[in-house]
Amino acid sequence: MSEIAIIGAGAWGTALSIVLGREDSHRVRLWAHEKEVCDAISAHRVNEKFLPEQRIPACVKPCNDLAEALQGAAIVVSVMPSQHCRRLFERMRPHLGADTMIVSATKGLEETSLLRMTEVIVQIMKGDGIPAPRIGALSGPSFALEAARGDPTAITIASEDKELARFVQKEFSHASFRLYTNDDPVGVELGGALKNVVAIAAGVCAGLGLGHNSVAALITRGLAEMTRLVVACGGKAETMAGLAGLGDLVLTCTGGLSRNRSVGVELGRGYKLPEILAGMHGMVAEGIFTTTAAVGLARARGVEMPITEQMHAILHQGKPPREAIQELMSRSSKSETLRG
Repeated sequence: MSEIAIIGAGAWGTALSIVLGREDSHRVRLWAHEKEVCDAISAHRVNEKFLPEQRIPACVKPCNDLAEALQGAAIVVSVMPSQHCRRLFERMRPHLGADTMIVSATKGLEETSLLRMTEVIVQIMKGDGIPAPRIGALSGPSFALEAARGDPTAITIASEDKELARFVQKEFSHASFRLYTNDDPVGVELGGALKNVVAIAAGVCAGLGLGHNSVAALITRGLAEMTRLVVACGGKAETMAGLAGLGDLVLTCTGGLSRNRSVGVELGRGYKLPEILAGMHGMVAEGIFTTTAAVGLARARGVEMPITEQMHAILHQGKPPREAIQELMSRSSKSETLRG
């Protein structure tokens, strides 16, 4: 029976615990930062704060102690917000074995270093004489609520460690949850992070009252700039045509459950970012943090990302959303098949 530790009891971490807890072959421990979340799951088998009305199987054990959550785990799934990844893995490192498989399911970039989550984890885990950890990235089009209630969902596990990818695929897949393997963690991670930025832009269009033409153009050109950055960072263009690229981008830009799109909608309606964040009650929209890192990464790699630049200006410089959209439309004429 596989021991699986899920670190992070937000909506997606809780949904994964429900999905994996449906299988009799798993013992799942779900670590939550908030003690009240652990207490609520223990008492009522529901995470009322982050995923209400979705019953958590009895085989899922909630934990507030990292050492307890990690003890004996064959697979550790990190689902914490990106800004907490470094700090938590520094605490987790003494409790992780050399053979522990680490799966990052966080869709973001570290703001200060511009690193992908697996890069942050490897940096922490790899010391003098210590080999790099066995690690992969889990991403794809997956709203937590829909996965938790058993809607058919397909995502990808990406790793250069093919044995790890196949093992995670086997352990996580079942009738309503399908995993594909991928050998391009760079593309899969960047796709999962960057689509959140484009989703904010899609929300801005909706908040401004713009129609389907605008969103279709935005998704298409957003995918183009995502692909440019992925390739510049060593990933594969074809990954952006798959689940972690186009699939996740379309879902996040059009689905009503997307927190990133919802932030954009409110921005388009004229609300300021602090007001929007106050109304989210602790929920995280990763695109807000990723936008800054993506701009920095694009500039470092010499990649043009006009949509990302305009979202950064709206989010962090107070630029009026309508003005940002007008600037995107008035850029100098380009060829669709050429760079930019």
